[in-house]
Amino acid sequence: MKKRHFLKLSSALMTAPLFTPLTGWASGDKLKNWAGNLTYSSDKLDEAKSISEVQQLVKKYSKMKVLGTRHCFNTIADTPDQFITLVGMRDDVVIDEAAKTVTVNSGIKYGQISPYLHQKGFALHNLASLPHISIAGACATATHGSGEKSGNLSTAVAGFEMVTAAGDIVKLSRKDGEKFRAAVVNLGALGVVTKMTLDIQPTFLMKQYVYENLPLSQLKEHFDEIEASGYSVSLFTNWQSQDITEVWIKRRADDTRVAEKEWFGAKLATKNLHPIPELSAENCTEQMGVAGPWYERMPHFKMGFTPSSGVELQSEYYVPRKNAVDAIMAISKLGSQIGPHLFTSEVRTIAADDLWMSPCYKQDSVTIHFTWKQDWPAVSKLLPVIERELAPFHAKPHWGKLFTIAPSRLKTLFPKLEEFRKVAADYDPKGKFRNEFLNRNIFGG
Repeated sequence: MKKRHFLKLSSALMTAPLFTPLTGWASGDKLKNWAGNLTYSSDKLDEAKSISEVQQLVKKYSKMKVLGTRHCFNTIADTPDQFITLVGMRDDVVIDEAAKTVTVNSGIKYGQISPYLHQKGFALHNLASLPHISIAGACATATHGSGEKSGNLSTAVAGFEMVTAAGDIVKLSRKDGEKFRAAVVNLGALGVVTKMTLDIQPTFLMKQYVYENLPLSQLKEHFDEIEASGYSVSLFTNWQSQDITEVWIKRRADDTRVAEKEWFGAKLATKNLHPIPELSAENCTEQMGVAGPWYERMPHFKMGFTPSSGVELQSEYYVPRKNAVDAIMAISKLGSQIGPHLFTSEVRTIAADDLWMSPCYKQDSVTIHFTWKQDWPAVSKLLPVIERELAPFHAKPHWGKLFTIAPSRLKTLFPKLEEFRKVAADYDPKGKFRNEFLNRNIFGG
């Protein structure tokens, strides 16, 4: 018999606020995204507190988009028409021990569900660099953490429920085969996702070490060995020297490898560090080899603090794992050009998956991420330069971050894009959930 645990969100997870107040979403009368670089095109926002309310709102409006935790830096979730939010939905968290899954309201943040899972003896396979993002939004855009054996966050999706343009409830799971794989990384184009079912595993502890000033020459010669040095490995640099400024290595506590004081020419840090060296490490997860729960080590930032720098821009590109070193060296040649505009840049690894619109579809990948100072005129000129350097490696963009790759190029980079368009037309024949971003980059109109 399946053993299940039920949890009312309204009475649990006391370590963090459950839902972002709607009053905190606006600056003046305008809705803005998390970093403040994007003012949304509408301030019309309805809050759905149940699935039936979602159905009513979907039937009411001819055009609409869902707003989650607003961590996208581009207009993928924007609309001049009507927004709805699910952050106020209060539903049960269901742990199915036999199936090794947890089912949650799609608007919940990873940082909210993770402590409860750990308390019950379970863990997720990976987390992004910050835990402040919603599960549905992260999976819809193939957001990821790091780890050469770990797929992006959407690969943990075992099933989900959504409300289609007609107001119907559709449930999909892995047993639905290609129909499911088409819809997990859905870019917000198929419907309103209301529930998510994720794979879970036995909980574990982790420890984290940071090394400083890894010579780029060592990375070039020993990339695979360096990336295999932990459960999750992240490389940080501003590309203005011949060093990787920081290497963050996250290991399971039962990993018996010893943290050497010198490692490939890098030095073991003697204090907690921030990925942006000029900033205090106060809001970063614990380092120095101190063991703690998986959800307090896999992200770079703590749930209770503003992640990263806060006021920033982000872009990120995926390249095949086999081209990682060549791509990194290509970007390093741009150091003097891009470095002055960067807070930091991060290199991570992600395992291949079979999800149609994932940048890791059938491809082990390495990502090169850029956290920019908030100067769009300068960044908008640099992105085409970066994209030209990475074009020989068929670099794909992160769907929720800033890029200038042409739609015609995207069509060649995502082999399932045409088929995805047909799936979207089935669920949303009149384009209720489409917007300017989707029309330009996916639907070609």
